[in-house]
Amino acid sequence: MTTYVWDYLREYDAERAEILEAVDTVFQSGQLVLGASVDHFEREFAAYHGRAHCVGVDNGTNALVLGLQALGVRPGDEVITVSNTAAPTVLAIDAVGAKPVFVDVREEDFLIRTDLIADAITPRTTAIVPVHLYGQCADMDPVTELAKHHGLKVLEDCAQAHGARHHGRLAGTMGDAAAFSFYPTKVLGAYGDGGAVVTPDKDTAANLRRLRYYGMEERYYVVSTPGHNSRLDEVQAEILRRKLRRLDTYVAARRRVARRYAEGLGDTGLVLPTNAVGNDHVHYVHVVRHPERDRIIERLRTYDIELNISYPWPVHTMTGFAHLGYREGDLPVTERLAKEIFSLPMYPSLPRHVQEKVIEALQEVIAGL
Repeated sequence: MTTYVWDYLREYDAERAEILEAVDTVFQSGQLVLGASVDHFEREFAAYHGRAHCVGVDNGTNALVLGLQALGVRPGDEVITVSNTAAPTVLAIDAVGAKPVFVDVREEDFLIRTDLIADAITPRTTAIVPVHLYGQCADMDPVTELAKHHGLKVLEDCAQAHGARHHGRLAGTMGDAAAFSFYPTKVLGAYGDGGAVVTPDKDTAANLRRLRYYGMEERYYVVSTPGHNSRLDEVQAEILRRKLRRLDTYVAARRRVARRYAEGLGDTGLVLPTNAVGNDHVHYVHVVRHPERDRIIERLRTYDIELNISYPWPVHTMTGFAHLGYREGDLPVTERLAKEIFSLPMYPSLPRHVQEKVIEALQEVIAGL
C-alpha cells in the first residue's frame, strides 16, 4: 500500500457519525444558504480568536481577495508578501488589480524577512500580507510597527496556521484582518472548500459581508462596489463547528508526529523544521530539507512512499506571473529552498506504523546516497 502525505479517510472513520449528523442538521433546517450554521460558526470562530467579527466565505483564496478589498486595497496599489507560498496568496493580490511585491525569506524557518520590508515600501504600497507558513507565524511585531508607521494595512495569511501562536497570540489576531482556508487538508479542514476572514473592526466586517453577497445589504439591491458570490456553505459551516471543538486536539496530535520525526531523523543529515523564537508550531506541513532532495524522493518510491514538495516553484518564477518582472536570482534564499525542501506525511490520524515506515526508509535512503 502506497504511503502518501495525507489521507483523510482515517479521520472520517473516527468522526463519521458526527459529520453525517452535521449534514442532516442542515438539511433538516430548511436553510441551505447563509443560515444558522454559518452564523453560529462565525460567532464561534471569532470567539476562539478573541476577535469581534468573523465572515465566512467560499474558500481561502477568496478570503484573501475579499480581505484585501475590504481593507481598501485597489487596482494599481502594491502589496508586499513572499514568493515562498502557495500561489493563491499571490493570485488574490493580482485578482484585486494590485501588484505583488516580493521580499525574500529566512533560511532557517522559511518565514518573511521583516528586515527587508522597509526597502520594499513605495508610495503605492497599501498593504502587507505576511504568510504564516507551514504551521508557524511570521514575526509580526516588526510587520505591524512598519505598517503603523507607513499607514499600511496588514492582512495575515493564516491558511496554514490554525491554532498557531506567536508570543502567546493566536495567528489571525495581530493584523487588521486575517484570511483562513478550510480546505480539507488544513489543520481545521472542511469536507470541501471553505474560508473565513476575522477582524476586530466592524466596518471591515460590514464590507466583507457586502462583498461576499454581490455588494448587497439586502436582497437584489447592490449598495456598494459590486462584490462576489462568495458565501460559506451551510453544510461546511456545520461540519466546521464540530471540528473547531477538536482543533486543539488536532494540533496536539500533529505535534506528537513532529516529535517522533525529530527523534527518528535527527542524525540523518536532513534539516528538520525549527520553531522561530516565540512560536508554537502546529505543523500543518512537515517540511524538511536536503541538497539531494530529488534523489531522495525518487528512491523513496521504491518503498511505495510518495512525498510532496511545498513548494517546488517560487511564485515569482512561474510563467503565469512573468508580468511582474521578476527573474531567477531576485530572491536567492527562496529559490535555493525550493530546490531542497520536501514534505513528510503529516496529519493528526497518521498511524504510528506509517511514521516508522517513513523514518526507516529515509534513514536507509540517505545513508545510501
